[in-house]
Amino acid sequence: MIKKEHIIILLLIAIISILIFGIMNLHHSDNGSEIKNTTISYETIANDTINDKGFVQVMRNIGNPEGKKIAYVVGVHPLENETHRTLLNMLPGIDDLNYNYDIYIINVTEDIGHYGDGSSDNSPGRQNGQNLALKYVYPKIADGDYELAIDIHSNIGAYPYKTFVFIPVKEGLGVDYAREVGEKCENISYYPLESTTSGPYLTIPLNENGVPAFYLEEYSFASQSEKDMHMLELITAVDNLEFS
Repeated sequence: MIKKEHIIILLLIAIISILIFGIMNLHHSDNGSEIKNTTISYETIANDTINDKGFVQVMRNIGNPEGKKIAYVVGVHPLENETHRTLLNMLPGIDDLNYNYDIYIINVTEDIGHYGDGSSDNSPGRQNGQNLALKYVYPKIADGDYELAIDIHSNIGAYPYKTFVFIPVKEGLGVDYAREVGEKCENISYYPLESTTSGPYLTIPLNENGVPAFYLEEYSFASQSEKDMHMLELITAVDNLEFS
């Protein structure tokens, strides 16, 4: 006769095996969407939180592993994080993408609370994120064989448009791609905003060195359902761009 203790051990082994199998085959993002792409990997490219006041990670190989490469960047301005999370929650769970995507995730760990009301362009948390972008994200994207980079931000509604794409350079492929995305999106406009505090730390040097790059600006006070709708429009429009 099998002892009661042996039966309990066998049941526990079976339960643990089922749980491990489930974790390996079903990953869920924060909003509950299923991530089916098992090729996604994670890499930390900067982790000196004392000197850099933050760290940087990359979520790699989202979408079509054989497709051309596109980079998204989140976290340059840390308190715009609701929009950043919207991209992180949504993009990895979308099926049948045409291109291959990496998301560069900047995590500011010091002075985050000094920025958020839009009143200061030189606040410490904001600058910490910009420094991380220039030091770590810019060179990786510049040397990474990317067709395009999109930097994700949000705003408090101080512009003529609340949700829009723009690029802080006058001409080039980045301008063409931003315009095309604005034309493809029902709820995202193209707005030729000429300057931004973070431009010199990422999008301007990228455009000047061969990688087209533009911004998405989401309205900070939009509902989450609106943010989801806008982000899906952006992702779809970018995924349907044509690259030579």
